[in-house]
Amino acid sequence: MNIATLVRWLVLVLLLPAAAAAAPRAEPPRAAPADEVFYQIFERSFRDSNGDRIGDLRGLTSRLDYLKQLGITSILLTPLQPSPYYHNYFATDFRSIEPAYGTRGDYLAFLRAAHARGLKVYLDEEFQYVGEGHPWWRDSIGKPHGKYADHLLWRDPQHRIAEPFLDRARWRGYDGRDIGIAMVNLHNPEVQRYFRDLLLYWVDPHGDGSGRDGVDGLRLDHMMDDLDHKGVDANLFAGFWTPLIQALKARRPELRILAEQAGWGYGGEWLTQGHADMVFAFPLRGALVQLDKHAIVKALRETAAITPPGKDQVILLENHDIDRFMSIVEGDQARARAGAAIELTLKGEPLIYYGQELGMRGKALPHEDSDATQIPMREAFRWNADLEAAGSAIWYRGGQRWWTGRYNRSNDGVSLEEEQPKPDSLYAWYRTLLSLRRDRPELRRGDQRILCDDASAVLCILRTQGTRRTLLLVNLGDTDARPALGAALPAAEHWRNLLDDNPAGPLDATLHPMQVRLLGTD
Repeated sequence: MNIATLVRWLVLVLLLPAAAAAAPRAEPPRAAPADEVFYQIFERSFRDSNGDRIGDLRGLTSRLDYLKQLGITSILLTPLQPSPYYHNYFATDFRSIEPAYGTRGDYLAFLRAAHARGLKVYLDEEFQYVGEGHPWWRDSIGKPHGKYADHLLWRDPQHRIAEPFLDRARWRGYDGRDIGIAMVNLHNPEVQRYFRDLLLYWVDPHGDGSGRDGVDGLRLDHMMDDLDHKGVDANLFAGFWTPLIQALKARRPELRILAEQAGWGYGGEWLTQGHADMVFAFPLRGALVQLDKHAIVKALRETAAITPPGKDQVILLENHDIDRFMSIVEGDQARARAGAAIELTLKGEPLIYYGQELGMRGKALPHEDSDATQIPMREAFRWNADLEAAGSAIWYRGGQRWWTGRYNRSNDGVSLEEEQPKPDSLYAWYRTLLSLRRDRPELRRGDQRILCDDASAVLCILRTQGTRRTLLLVNLGDTDARPALGAALPAAEHWRNLLDDNPAGPLDATLHPMQVRLLGTD
């Protein structure tokens, strides 16, 4: 080997490690449709990174490994846009990030960190309204010929009175301010182009169809065909939502659209006429939280009947608008476990609301005429036994009744620090169920059959894919009961208990009230 060749060889050897380090790492695959497990996060209450007690993007990024280890595939955020309201609905700027949550750089760092872990990200979008202070309102009130004059709907030709959200011109925030909310003119072609371009940026910021640094899906808040049933923003499925979704799917075919169907019904029209990929299984949720077998069976059948092939339902017990499940069952651990077992084994894509896996509590404040009524369902995620430990996002603390009457308190046993070491905790129960859902394809994609369709209180759900079977048995009654399986299952099959990996024993063994059995074959 001559000197020149040796030098070139040495340079190559020295440069290879640096080149390998500089090369971008291939991202792990993200969950396919039907395999997703959503985790909804109210950012303001999740994790604080800078000591101001407000949850933020850097705090969320620092806890992505927790979500991955729990068994989550997809993160559903509440809105990131600036707003006069603490929940960040009714935006004053659709293109910016709420300053309390961080910068656009913080957002991109979060998104890339999530994708590096194989986690999907869904943004919550609501643009049917603007909050007081938005330029479209500020620059067109009293100016019927202004630049944004037709971006909003008006009740008078002089543009002094904007068409309000629902039936009130101003709505009170938890801080005592009365804030205006106006309806957007969604049939204005300029408005339609604006939102198309806005969402195309969030889903494909580089504009090349790669989706690099783009979100994986969108939640469309308060989606309606006739907004607020007023007849002034009507025929939106055909005139607004369909062309918008078509433009997004043309750029990113794999993008998924999750509609929050207004009215919280079964959502069939949203899946067909509205062209959403998923809706929330709200009627089923109403049955699940009752833990009533016959209501659950009825809701399951009706949900299946209206869900077209290729579309899906998101199964939930909680979200940011409704009472926490642990408060509904009045702290009963057995009932909380039964509800979780049903939610995470049913056909559909489950959603866990942050802190649900710990049994966080909270019910709407009665007699509260402001958005403070929902603060109890949005309290700080319990990372530590000490509610006021560093990182706790207790933005709502003070002398008001939503703080003095808070549900989650220091050293109450409902925190990750207190539950993580305990194999019998609710947190451990969720991890077990999510692990089974991950490992058993029939729980994600299999057929669903309702057994024990009788007057008893035992709910029996069979999930099958090929030769694999998982059988859920839950006694939702107040007395011991046996499942009447009859000849529904071949006697020769070898079943095992999936919760402790022991032989199952008799399939029709007696179940105590709220006892769960999860049995499987391979």
